Order: sequence, then structure tokens, then C-alpha cells
Amino acid sequence: MKANFDLISIQASRQVTRTYSTSFSLGIRFLDKSQRDPIHAIYGFVRLADEIVDTFHEYNKQELLDEFRRDTWLAIERGISLNPVLNSFQHTVNKFKIDPELITAFLRSMEMDLDKRTYTREEYEHYILGSAEVVGLMCLKVFVNGDEEQYIALKPQAMKLGSAFQKINFLRDLCADYETLGRTYFPGVDMNQWDEPTKRRVEEDIRFDFEEAFKGIKRLPRKSRLGVYVAYIYYYALFRKIQTLPCKQIMDERVRIPNGRKFTLFFTSYLRHSFNLL
Repeated sequence: MKANFDLISIQASRQVTRTYSTSFSLGIRFLDKSQRDPIHAIYGFVRLADEIVDTFHEYNKQELLDEFRRDTWLAIERGISLNPVLNSFQHTVNKFKIDPELITAFLRSMEMDLDKRTYTREEYEHYILGSAEVVGLMCLKVFVNGDEEQYIALKPQAMKLGSAFQKINFLRDLCADYETLGRTYFPGVDMNQWDEPTKRRVEEDIRFDFEEAFKGIKRLPRKSRLGVYVAYIYYYALFRKIQTLPCKQIMDERVRIPNGRKFTLFFTSYLRHSFNLL
């Protein structure tokens, strides 16, 4: 029965989420039950593409990404894939009518990671759009359950939230991106001259994204608001921690939030949401 295969498929996407991101996996639990599996499916798809360009160094990454792209479009067209993660993703795409342009933009940004090492302002904005903002829009399609009017109204804030999360990831992974992968995402930044004024300029840009994103979170349907707010609070706490650290420390180590602190953040987020204190 295909229903059994679909069940196995979404279980695979859930496992991908749990394995690669404890924080994101916990945040999904705060969504309405009907929204959890579609978001797992989106995360699983995004993570597989990211793994191809970031970690499969001993293989032909271009070949793997091209194959992944072909399989993605075939899965969406056919309504099935023997790749369980792509099978659950195609189901979400077709059910919520996710715009193919969002998927195209995402895969284009992943391809940029194959050979781009430094970015101009235009390239940086293009990369952020494809790697993060469109992912926020895919998720928004699920959060508003296909309501096109709500989707259009919340689209700018959803893009800002995706942008903020991605830029925090850039700061958190600054050392690995530069030392291991040779990448410098922030335009006009020479990592050999990474200093406090440069770090503050990047942080100011992120702060603006967070402020704009929060306006949209407060307007989300209640079924999705708490889960998104939890993710927002976690990333904002990571941002605040990065702000307190000297620029050299950011270059030397990956910044983390301890598990105990994560659970405290999630619990207080739940209370604030429950008492309408957002």
C-alpha cells in the first residue's frame, strides 16, 4: 500500500530533522499537529541539498546536486519518489501548492555553494533569497494552510525571518565556513581583517531583520504562531550571545546555546504565548 510508503517517507523526514537539528525538531513540536509533518518534509528536503554542497567532499557534488534536482522535479510531477525524503516533500508541495519558483531559487543558491567563495552585495542578497527567504515562504504556505490573502500579507515578514536565521547561521559557522569550506558570505568583508566594527555592522543588519520578522509572527494563525515564535526566540538568544562575544572568539569557535538554556527558552515562550504576552 502506498499509504505505508508515505508513512515511512515522513518518518524519514522526521528522523532527518531530529538528527541534524535538535532545536528545530523541538520547535516543530510546538506547531499544531497538522502542520508538523509538512514542516518536517520541507526541512528534510532543504537539509539533503545542504549536505550535498557542504559535506560530500569525496564525491562529485555537481553531479549529485544535478541528480537531486532532477529527482525533485520528477517527484513533484509524478506525485511519488522512491527517495523517502523527496516523496514526503512532493506531497507537501502538491498539497499546499508551493510555488515551483521557490524551489528553483533554493536549488540555485545551493549550486552557488559549489564554487562561490566570496560574495558581492548583489550575489549575497541573491544567495539569502534562495537559501533562506524562500524556505520561509515554503513554510508560510503551510502555516496559513493555503490562504492566499494571508500568505501575501505575511510574505515580507516571513522572508525577513528566514533572512535573520540564515545570517545568524553565517555568524555561528564563521570559523567552519572560512577555515574548512573557504567561504566568506558577508559582502565586502575580509576575514583576515574581521574586527569589532565589522561585526557590529553585520549585527545591526540582523537586528533589523528580527524586528521586522516579529511583526509577522504576531499576525500568524494561532496554530502556527507558537512554533514559529519558539524558533524566533531560540535564534534571537543565539544572536544576543554572539553580540556579547568578541569578534576573535566568533572566528575561533562555533557558538552554541546549552540544552538547559534551550529548554528554559522554550518553556518561557510557551508561557508568553499562552497568556497572550507576545
